[in-house]
Amino acid sequence: MRVLLLGATGTMGVATAKALVDQGHEVVCLVRASTGNKRQANLAQTHDQLAGTQVRVVDLQSSELLKQQGLKGEYFDAMVSCLASRTGTPRDAWAIDYHMHMRLLALAQNAGIRQFVLLSAICVQKPLLGFQHAKLAFEKELVESGLTYSIVRPTAFFKSLSGQLQRLKQGKPFLLFGDGRLTSCKPISDHDLGHFIASCLSDEAKHNRILPIGGPGQAITPLQQGEYLFKLLGKTPKYKHIPLSLLDLIIQILKTMGWVIPPLADKAELARIGRYYATESMLVWDPQTQSYDASATPSYGTQTLFEHYEQLVAGRADVQLGDHSVF
Repeated sequence: MRVLLLGATGTMGVATAKALVDQGHEVVCLVRASTGNKRQANLAQTHDQLAGTQVRVVDLQSSELLKQQGLKGEYFDAMVSCLASRTGTPRDAWAIDYHMHMRLLALAQNAGIRQFVLLSAICVQKPLLGFQHAKLAFEKELVESGLTYSIVRPTAFFKSLSGQLQRLKQGKPFLLFGDGRLTSCKPISDHDLGHFIASCLSDEAKHNRILPIGGPGQAITPLQQGEYLFKLLGKTPKYKHIPLSLLDLIIQILKTMGWVIPPLADKAELARIGRYYATESMLVWDPQTQSYDASATPSYGTQTLFEHYEQLVAGRADVQLGDHSVF
Protein backbone atom coordinates (compact mmCIF):
# COMPACT_ATOMS: atom_id res chain seq x y z
CA MET A 1 0.00 0.00 0.00
CA ARG A 2 0.92 3.67 -0.27
CA VAL A 3 0.81 4.99 3.30
CA LEU A 4 0.92 8.48 4.82
CA LEU A 5 2.54 8.35 8.27
CA LEU A 6 2.09 11.14 10.81
CA GLY A 7 4.11 11.48 14.01
CA ALA A 8 7.03 9.72 12.34
CA THR A 9 9.77 11.49 14.31
CA GLY A 10 8.60 10.23 17.70
CA THR A 11 9.82 6.97 19.19
CA MET A 12 6.72 5.06 18.14
CA GLY A 13 6.62 6.82 14.77
CA VAL A 14 10.14 5.65 13.93
CA ALA A 15 9.31 2.08 15.00
CA THR A 16 6.10 2.11 12.97
CA ALA A 17 7.88 3.49 9.90
CA LYS A 18 10.41 0.65 10.05
CA ALA A 19 7.64 -1.91 10.47
CA LEU A 20 5.68 -0.53 7.52
CA VAL A 21 8.78 -0.68 5.32
CA ASP A 22 9.54 -4.21 6.56
CA GLN A 23 6.03 -5.27 5.53
CA GLY A 24 6.54 -3.94 2.01
CA HIS A 25 4.55 -0.70 2.08
CA GLU A 26 5.56 2.52 0.33
CA VAL A 27 5.70 5.07 3.14
CA VAL A 28 5.57 8.86 2.98
CA CYS A 29 6.30 10.51 6.34
CA LEU A 30 4.88 13.96 6.96
CA VAL A 31 7.06 15.81 9.48
CA ARG A 32 6.96 19.29 10.92
CA ALA A 33 9.83 21.62 10.09
CA SER A 34 12.46 22.28 12.77
CA THR A 35 13.33 25.88 13.52
CA GLY A 36 16.53 27.68 14.37
CA ASN A 37 20.17 26.77 13.77
CA LYS A 38 19.61 23.03 14.21
CA ARG A 39 17.09 22.78 11.40
CA GLN A 40 19.38 21.13 8.84
CA ALA A 41 20.94 18.80 11.41
CA ASN A 42 17.51 17.74 12.65
CA LEU A 43 16.29 17.12 9.12
CA ALA A 44 19.37 15.03 8.32
CA GLN A 45 18.80 12.97 11.49
CA THR A 46 15.16 12.50 10.54
CA HIS A 47 16.11 11.15 7.12
CA ASP A 48 18.54 8.71 8.78
CA GLN A 49 15.92 7.50 11.28
CA LEU A 50 13.31 7.07 8.56
CA ALA A 51 15.50 5.36 5.98
CA GLY A 52 13.46 3.56 3.36
CA THR A 53 10.66 6.12 3.49
CA GLN A 54 10.06 9.42 1.73
CA VAL A 55 10.14 12.39 4.12
CA ARG A 56 8.08 15.49 3.36
CA VAL A 57 8.28 18.62 5.53
CA VAL A 58 4.80 20.07 5.97
CA ASP A 59 2.84 22.69 7.87
CA LEU A 60 0.40 20.60 9.90
CA GLN A 61 -1.45 23.70 11.11
CA SER A 62 -2.76 24.55 7.62
CA SER A 63 -5.17 22.20 5.89
CA GLU A 64 -4.34 23.69 2.48
CA LEU A 65 -0.56 23.52 2.95
CA LEU A 66 -0.91 20.03 4.38
CA LYS A 67 -2.66 19.00 1.19
CA GLN A 68 -0.16 20.77 -1.09
CA GLN A 69 3.04 19.78 0.72
CA GLY A 70 1.93 16.36 1.94
CA LEU A 71 -0.30 14.73 -0.67
CA LYS A 72 0.98 16.65 -3.73
CA GLY A 73 -2.00 15.38 -5.70
CA GLU A 74 -0.94 11.74 -5.28
CA TYR A 75 -3.06 8.73 -4.31
CA PHE A 76 -2.67 7.01 -0.95
CA ASP A 77 -4.37 3.88 0.36
CA ALA A 78 -4.07 4.58 4.07
CA MET A 79 -3.15 7.09 6.74
CA VAL A 80 -1.40 6.03 9.96
CA SER A 81 -1.11 8.46 12.86
CA CYS A 82 1.30 8.17 15.78
CA LEU A 83 0.79 11.83 16.67
CA ALA A 84 0.13 12.71 20.31
CA SER A 85 0.41 15.77 22.50
CA ARG A 86 3.71 15.94 24.35
CA THR A 87 2.57 17.22 27.73
CA GLY A 88 -0.98 15.95 28.07
CA THR A 89 -2.23 19.30 29.35
CA PRO A 90 -5.76 20.10 28.13
CA ARG A 91 -4.64 22.89 25.78
CA ASP A 92 -2.02 20.72 24.08
CA ALA A 93 -4.23 17.63 24.04
CA TRP A 94 -7.19 19.29 22.36
CA ALA A 95 -4.88 21.03 19.86
CA ILE A 96 -3.08 17.81 18.82
CA ASP A 97 -5.12 14.79 19.86
CA TYR A 98 -8.40 16.26 18.61
CA HIS A 99 -8.18 19.33 16.36
CA MET A 100 -5.05 18.34 14.40
CA HIS A 101 -6.41 14.84 13.94
CA MET A 102 -9.69 16.28 12.70
CA ARG A 103 -7.71 18.12 10.00
CA LEU A 104 -6.00 14.87 9.08
CA LEU A 105 -9.32 13.01 8.95
CA ALA A 106 -10.81 15.65 6.67
CA LEU A 107 -7.73 15.46 4.47
CA ALA A 108 -8.07 11.69 4.23
CA GLN A 109 -11.76 11.86 3.37
CA ASN A 110 -11.30 14.55 0.73
CA ALA A 111 -8.36 12.72 -0.86
CA GLY A 112 -10.14 9.39 -1.12
CA ILE A 113 -7.95 7.67 1.47
CA ARG A 114 -9.99 4.69 2.61
CA GLN A 115 -8.19 3.48 5.74
CA PHE A 116 -7.03 5.19 8.94
CA VAL A 117 -4.95 3.56 11.70
CA LEU A 118 -4.74 5.54 14.94
CA LEU A 119 -2.34 5.07 17.83
CA SER A 120 -4.35 5.93 20.94
CA ALA A 121 -3.87 4.81 24.59
CA ILE A 122 -5.43 2.19 26.84
CA CYS A 123 -6.03 4.72 29.62
CA VAL A 124 -8.90 6.34 27.69
CA GLN A 125 -11.16 3.46 28.72
CA LYS A 126 -11.44 5.08 32.16
CA PRO A 127 -11.24 8.82 31.35
CA LEU A 128 -10.55 11.23 34.20
CA LEU A 129 -8.11 13.62 32.50
CA GLY A 130 -8.30 16.23 29.76
CA PHE A 131 -6.06 14.42 27.27
CA GLN A 132 -8.14 11.26 27.61
CA HIS A 133 -11.33 13.12 26.72
CA ALA A 134 -9.58 14.71 23.71
CA LYS A 135 -8.45 11.31 22.44
CA LEU A 136 -11.90 9.81 22.95
CA ALA A 137 -13.53 12.69 21.09
CA PHE A 138 -11.43 11.99 18.01
CA GLU A 139 -11.86 8.23 18.31
CA LYS A 140 -15.64 8.80 18.09
CA GLU A 141 -15.23 10.98 14.98
CA LEU A 142 -13.03 8.36 13.34
CA VAL A 143 -15.47 5.52 14.07
CA GLU A 144 -18.30 7.56 12.53
CA SER A 145 -16.25 8.75 9.53
CA GLY A 146 -17.05 5.90 7.17
CA LEU A 147 -13.35 5.05 6.74
CA THR A 148 -12.01 1.62 7.58
CA TYR A 149 -10.39 2.25 10.95
CA SER A 150 -8.19 0.53 13.52
CA ILE A 151 -7.77 2.22 16.90
CA VAL A 152 -4.75 0.79 18.72
CA ARG A 153 -4.70 1.24 22.51
CA PRO A 154 -1.36 0.01 23.87
CA THR A 155 -0.45 -0.59 27.49
CA ALA A 156 2.73 0.84 29.02
CA PHE A 157 5.79 1.61 26.86
CA PHE A 158 9.22 0.30 27.86
CA LYS A 159 10.74 3.77 28.11
CA SER A 160 7.94 4.90 30.42
CA LEU A 161 9.11 2.25 32.86
CA SER A 162 12.85 2.88 32.56
CA GLY A 163 13.11 6.23 34.32
CA GLN A 164 14.46 4.92 37.62
CA LEU A 165 17.45 2.93 36.38
CA GLN A 166 19.82 5.88 36.70
CA ARG A 167 18.58 6.51 40.24
CA LEU A 168 19.42 2.97 41.27
CA LYS A 169 22.88 3.16 39.68
CA GLN A 170 23.50 6.21 41.88
CA GLY A 171 22.54 4.26 44.99
CA LYS A 172 19.16 5.93 45.41
CA PRO A 173 16.02 4.00 46.37
CA PHE A 174 13.37 2.80 43.94
CA LEU A 175 10.30 5.02 44.29
CA LEU A 176 6.98 3.28 44.88
CA PHE A 177 3.48 4.60 45.36
CA GLY A 178 1.79 2.80 48.22
CA ASP A 179 3.12 -0.74 48.54
CA GLY A 180 4.15 -1.01 44.88
CA ARG A 181 1.30 -3.39 44.08
CA LEU A 182 -1.43 -0.83 43.40
CA THR A 183 -1.07 -1.19 39.64
CA SER A 184 0.20 -3.56 36.99
CA CYS A 185 0.70 -3.54 33.23
CA LYS A 186 1.77 -5.67 30.29
CA PRO A 187 4.49 -3.48 28.72
CA ILE A 188 5.03 -3.63 24.98
CA SER A 189 8.21 -2.73 23.11
CA ASP A 190 8.42 -0.11 20.38
CA HIS A 191 9.40 -2.81 17.87
CA ASP A 192 6.46 -5.09 18.69
CA LEU A 193 3.93 -2.26 18.82
CA GLY A 194 5.20 -0.84 15.53
CA HIS A 195 4.65 -4.19 13.83
CA PHE A 196 1.19 -4.54 15.40
CA ILE A 197 0.21 -1.10 14.08
CA ALA A 198 1.53 -1.92 10.61
CA SER A 199 -0.35 -5.24 10.58
CA CYS A 200 -3.65 -3.36 10.96
CA LEU A 201 -3.44 -2.37 7.29
CA SER A 202 -3.72 -5.89 5.88
CA ASP A 203 -5.27 -7.91 8.72
CA GLU A 204 -9.04 -7.67 8.23
CA ALA A 205 -9.61 -9.03 11.75
CA LYS A 206 -8.22 -5.70 12.99
CA HIS A 207 -10.46 -3.54 10.78
CA ASN A 208 -13.18 -1.38 12.32
CA ARG A 209 -12.12 -2.34 15.81
CA ILE A 210 -10.72 -0.80 18.97
CA LEU A 211 -7.66 -2.87 19.81
CA PRO A 212 -6.18 -2.92 23.31
CA ILE A 213 -2.75 -4.53 23.16
CA GLY A 214 0.03 -5.45 25.55
CA GLY A 215 3.35 -7.22 25.36
CA PRO A 216 4.12 -10.88 26.08
CA GLY A 217 4.06 -12.48 29.51
CA GLN A 218 2.24 -11.80 32.75
CA ALA A 219 1.24 -8.40 34.09
CA ILE A 220 4.03 -6.73 36.11
CA THR A 221 3.74 -4.49 39.18
CA PRO A 222 6.11 -1.59 39.96
CA LEU A 223 7.49 -3.61 42.88
CA GLN A 224 8.43 -6.44 40.51
CA GLN A 225 10.12 -3.93 38.21
CA GLY A 226 12.22 -2.65 41.09
CA GLU A 227 13.11 -6.14 42.28
CA TYR A 228 14.39 -7.12 38.84
CA LEU A 229 16.45 -3.95 38.39
CA PHE A 230 18.12 -4.40 41.78
CA LYS A 231 18.89 -8.03 40.87
CA LEU A 232 20.48 -7.00 37.56
CA LEU A 233 22.57 -4.32 39.27
CA GLY A 234 23.64 -6.66 42.05
CA LYS A 235 22.37 -4.22 44.68
CA THR A 236 20.40 -4.76 47.87
CA PRO A 237 16.80 -3.66 47.26
CA LYS A 238 16.02 -0.26 48.75
CA TYR A 239 12.63 1.41 48.37
CA LYS A 240 11.01 4.70 49.21
CA HIS A 241 7.24 4.54 49.57
CA ILE A 242 5.36 7.67 48.55
CA PRO A 243 1.89 8.06 50.09
CA LEU A 244 -0.89 9.01 47.69
CA SER A 245 -2.00 11.63 50.17
CA LEU A 246 1.20 13.54 49.37
CA LEU A 247 0.30 13.60 45.67
CA ASP A 248 -3.21 14.77 46.54
CA LEU A 249 -1.81 17.60 48.65
CA ILE A 250 0.56 18.70 45.86
CA ILE A 251 -2.30 18.67 43.33
CA GLN A 252 -4.53 20.76 45.57
CA ILE A 253 -1.80 23.33 46.27
CA LEU A 254 -0.92 23.70 42.58
CA LYS A 255 -4.59 23.87 41.60
CA THR A 256 -5.27 26.62 44.14
CA MET A 257 -2.19 28.62 43.19
CA GLY A 258 -3.09 28.16 39.52
CA TRP A 259 -5.93 30.65 39.95
CA VAL A 260 -3.30 33.31 40.60
CA ILE A 261 -0.36 31.96 38.60
CA PRO A 262 -1.81 30.31 35.45
CA PRO A 263 1.27 28.18 34.59
CA LEU A 264 0.78 26.33 37.88
CA ALA A 265 -2.59 25.10 36.62
CA ASP A 266 -0.70 23.08 33.99
CA LYS A 267 1.59 21.78 36.73
CA ALA A 268 -1.48 20.66 38.65
CA GLU A 269 -2.74 18.78 35.58
CA LEU A 270 0.65 17.07 35.17
CA ALA A 271 0.48 16.05 38.84
CA ARG A 272 -3.01 14.65 38.23
CA ILE A 273 -1.65 12.66 35.29
CA GLY A 274 1.11 11.31 37.54
CA ARG A 275 -1.43 10.29 40.16
CA TYR A 276 -3.54 8.55 37.54
CA TYR A 277 -0.66 6.37 36.43
CA ALA A 278 0.27 5.74 40.05
CA THR A 279 -3.16 4.33 40.85
CA GLU A 280 -4.61 2.91 37.61
CA SER A 281 -3.40 -0.25 35.92
CA MET A 282 -2.66 -0.17 32.20
CA LEU A 283 -4.83 -3.21 31.46
CA VAL A 284 -8.26 -3.85 29.98
CA TRP A 285 -10.98 -2.41 32.23
CA ASP A 286 -14.00 -4.62 32.89
CA PRO A 287 -16.99 -2.30 33.46
CA GLN A 288 -19.10 -5.13 34.87
CA THR A 289 -16.69 -6.10 37.62
CA GLN A 290 -15.30 -2.55 37.89
CA SER A 291 -11.76 -3.93 37.84
CA TYR A 292 -8.76 -4.34 35.56
CA ASP A 293 -8.38 -7.74 33.93
CA ALA A 294 -4.88 -8.91 32.99
CA SER A 295 -6.21 -12.09 31.38
CA ALA A 296 -8.46 -10.04 29.07
CA THR A 297 -5.55 -7.84 27.97
CA PRO A 298 -4.22 -9.26 24.67
CA SER A 299 -0.51 -10.04 24.40
CA TYR A 300 1.60 -9.52 21.30
CA GLY A 301 5.23 -9.74 20.30
CA THR A 302 8.33 -11.37 21.73
CA GLN A 303 10.25 -8.69 23.66
CA THR A 304 9.73 -8.43 27.42
CA LEU A 305 10.38 -5.50 29.74
CA PHE A 306 12.88 -7.53 31.75
CA GLU A 307 14.86 -8.33 28.58
CA HIS A 308 14.87 -4.59 27.88
CA TYR A 309 16.22 -3.94 31.38
CA GLU A 310 18.97 -6.50 30.78
CA GLN A 311 20.01 -4.71 27.59
CA LEU A 312 20.02 -1.31 29.33
CA VAL A 313 22.16 -2.53 32.22
CA ALA A 314 24.56 -4.32 29.85
CA GLY A 315 24.91 -1.17 27.73
CA ARG A 316 23.48 -2.84 24.62
CA ALA A 317 20.60 -0.36 24.47
CA ASP A 318 19.76 3.12 25.62
CA VAL A 319 16.55 5.02 26.12
CA GLN A 320 15.63 8.65 25.49
CA LEU A 321 13.11 9.33 28.21
CA GLY A 322 11.96 12.81 27.20
CA ASP A 323 8.36 13.36 28.31
CA HIS A 324 8.09 9.70 29.29
CA SER A 325 10.26 10.05 32.38
CA VAL A 326 7.81 9.25 35.16
CA PHE A 327 10.06 10.17 38.08
